[in-house]
Amino acid sequence: MELAKNRFKHAIAEGDLQIGLWSSLCSNLVAEGISQSGFDWIVIDMEHAPNEVPGVISQLQAMKGGTATPLVRPQWNDFVLIKRLLDAGAQSLIIPYVQNREEAEKAVAATRYPPHGIRGVSGSSRSSNYGRVKDYFHKAESELCVIVQVETAEAMEQLEEIASVDGVDGVFIGPADLSASLGYLGKMNAEEVQAAIRNAVERLDRIGKPGGILSASEEDCRRYIEWGYT
Repeated sequence: MELAKNRFKHAIAEGDLQIGLWSSLCSNLVAEGISQSGFDWIVIDMEHAPNEVPGVISQLQAMKGGTATPLVRPQWNDFVLIKRLLDAGAQSLIIPYVQNREEAEKAVAATRYPPHGIRGVSGSSRSSNYGRVKDYFHKAESELCVIVQVETAEAMEQLEEIASVDGVDGVFIGPADLSASLGYLGKMNAEEVQAAIRNAVERLDRIGKPGGILSASEEDCRRYIEWGYT
């Protein structure tokens, strides 16, 4: 059996526009329904939704036949939780609140087997289809996607350092926390916040790293796409 291809990872590497949404209702039926609605990706959220690993597994199973690639956002940049999500079959992770290069390197290391990282080895997990995927341990890295979230003024100052870490596939700007960090809590469309959001994608473009962002309206979405977010 061959390792499943990660459509999302390869699409953002090619610069293809990817449209998706958050799934926070902790329901495999909801996940199944929206995964077949034409979106490119769906985030199963564990940071701001009461999802736990068993529920994430059921949602991953429900989304298997859909058009959307599932991403999972863990509660924190924690190597044990990341290991469990990878073993559960997640191929794409969005890591919250990454503040500097060291934290980005930590996130990547949690997804790699030794000697390139610290991921624990399980020979019979869902990720390898219970041992049926040929050479899984050597191939897994090629289809894993690591997106890091930059969502504070401090992290924005180190954006290039964070984004340039080997193994970071893209950077997701968190507009809600960024606006709070800049002194505009709840005001994501404040002029200073919007300027920072635009500056971020321009800087990412210069180093060849894709940028993503969450938008609250179609108008915001179209503006961010025009600026270069994919």
